[in-house]
Amino acid sequence: MSQAMAQENVLESILKAHPESFQKLMDHSDHYRLQILYTQIDRDAKNQAHFKTFSYRADSKEYFYPASTVKLAASVLALEKLNAKGLDKSLTMRTLKNRDSQIEVNQDTSAADGRARVEHYIKKILLVSDNEAYNRLYEFLGQQDFNETMKKKGFEGVRLTHRLQVPLARLENQYTNPVEFLDAKNQVVYAQKEAFNPNPYAAENPILLGKGVMNDAGIIEAKPLDFSLKNAYPLAAQHEFLKRLYFPNSFPKNKRFNLKKDDYSFLYKYMSKYPTESKDPTYSGTDMNFPTYCKFLYYGSEKQAKLNPHVRIFNKVGDAYGFLLDNAYVVDFDKGIEFLVTAVILCNEDEVFNDEIYDYDTIGFPFFKALGQHIYDYESTRKKAILPDLDYLKFNYEK
Repeated sequence: MSQAMAQENVLESILKAHPESFQKLMDHSDHYRLQILYTQIDRDAKNQAHFKTFSYRADSKEYFYPASTVKLAASVLALEKLNAKGLDKSLTMRTLKNRDSQIEVNQDTSAADGRARVEHYIKKILLVSDNEAYNRLYEFLGQQDFNETMKKKGFEGVRLTHRLQVPLARLENQYTNPVEFLDAKNQVVYAQKEAFNPNPYAAENPILLGKGVMNDAGIIEAKPLDFSLKNAYPLAAQHEFLKRLYFPNSFPKNKRFNLKKDDYSFLYKYMSKYPTESKDPTYSGTDMNFPTYCKFLYYGSEKQAKLNPHVRIFNKVGDAYGFLLDNAYVVDFDKGIEFLVTAVILCNEDEVFNDEIYDYDTIGFPFFKALGQHIYDYESTRKKAILPDLDYLKFNYEK
């Protein structure tokens, strides 16, 4: 990269240096609703992280559907709530029902011992982005508290309005189930009543995207889809969330999550663990049983991708309605490389929503693979005064 290029926005320089991967997307960036944030990390003598962030079209006013990226926020806030209540994530969790639309859950057949637990739900969320696991945490948090907690923490533009992959009326998502936690003797140690949010969330104005929508009868109607009642989680908020999660000591105490040391380690481990390494739950015999299933950045979620043994990607991805996202912290333990990338791209060339015909394989995954690898290549040439001590991010994935 030339000196002149280095004086520009580094992220744009990387994109422009590889037209074979990015030129078409940059030429039609509005169409692809492309947004990227890339943060360089430098450490001081105390191993404290310092950030320099570069942006490409990141705009909190340009809507994208956040898909499963909301699940990381639910996981962290669920652990915070347990800590505030003096509860442990390994307690048995029983989800009750108080309305016809609600689901009662007394066990989790994916767990070796059959017990539903916040701990196990989070594992499934971080390993393979399980929707039902998210819905149980959404119900534990409650719609109003979930949103208000994110707002109090300073994450702007966030709107969390519904369970995932469950077509419920708006009102039904305002209600969340009663929940109980039980000890080893099956005695209830905490009972939470059904919650109701009397002030539902919505965008101020309609968010109309696309040219067509497939209805429940399988017929395409020539009209845009309105996203104003759906979840919203701007790129800047997601990127900030990841920074606070991995570098709490770089933020004042009032901006840190209320997590125990064990909580951080638990999240780090399962955000970087491959489905093929998991024994409880196990994904053997499923279409999710390959290492890069939820690794879009750098690997492009390719089943036959050759793994770099020195690299771990701590991330949360999302894909829905043609939107493809990754919010990732990339680490190479051998070379002392570390960086953050949060990105979204719309892969929906026919501009029809709900038809499940999206262009993830031809547009989205190649984009994320190229983005991750080219930033990694740039980082491998970037000189650092002090190499990071990353031993705290090394885990025994066999346990």
